[in-house]
Amino acid sequence: MKAGLFILMFLGIASQAVADPEADRVAFEKFYKERLPGIEIAAHKDGAYALDAAKREQWLEIEDFPPYEIAVDEGESLFSVAFANGKSYTDCFANGGMGIKQTYPYFDLDRGEVITLELAINNCRDANDEAQLDYMGEEMGNISAYMAFTSRGNKFDIKVPEEAVEAYEQGKRFYYERRGQLDFACSSCHMDIVGGLLRAEILSASIGHATHWPTYRFKWEQIGGIQRRFLQCNEQVGAESLAQQSKAYRNLEYFLTYMNNGMELNGPASRK
Repeated sequence: MKAGLFILMFLGIASQAVADPEADRVAFEKFYKERLPGIEIAAHKDGAYALDAAKREQWLEIEDFPPYEIAVDEGESLFSVAFANGKSYTDCFANGGMGIKQTYPYFDLDRGEVITLELAINNCRDANDEAQLDYMGEEMGNISAYMAFTSRGNKFDIKVPEEAVEAYEQGKRFYYERRGQLDFACSSCHMDIVGGLLRAEILSASIGHATHWPTYRFKWEQIGGIQRRFLQCNEQVGAESLAQQSKAYRNLEYFLTYMNNGMELNGPASRK
């Protein structure tokens, strides 16, 4: 089945009276199994390196001395520093913040919104009268990298309760809607022409997109979160840039992460 036809059928699910995220996820996984039959679904946690043997070998050599290693160490130190009131990050998170990234983002029933890990970090700071961190800053990247590192090997277990369906659907629509001067959607690259080349780069599958964040990207020369990649993609297609942790980006992350349910976390990671 051609990707464009599949996507039209997939979008048809959105018009049903009752949303079924799990049916969406099964269809999403089925698409990639048929489009890239030689690649196991679990292998997509490595992104484009699952699709190119030569680049994978180069990447594995880099992973012997990963560029995010210092960020993880610094993140551990920052995470352990007490706030002025004597409390710390450990007081804000289940299990003291260790090994919990597989539950983010989640829908907060009291707030009525999607909470990402980065937003939760700043919410913790707010609750303890500390200044918020820059979402694209080094300190946020390091703390989230450390928390992700403690969650390696865990599998995503994202829930979509009835109250969260609209947020999920908004994220889903964002993924498939075309925008910008190039009239591209997220699905244009990562479903329509997945596995193909765009400016000499292999286009990875969205089925593994949520597993490895935050990521050290060599073009950034620092570690950053998945929403920084959303922002960059929007800019590349000539669309309006949205603020980090905007409602639209949080809902997109919610949808995309649910599509990765059951996949193993392997972040932080390194990417070109």
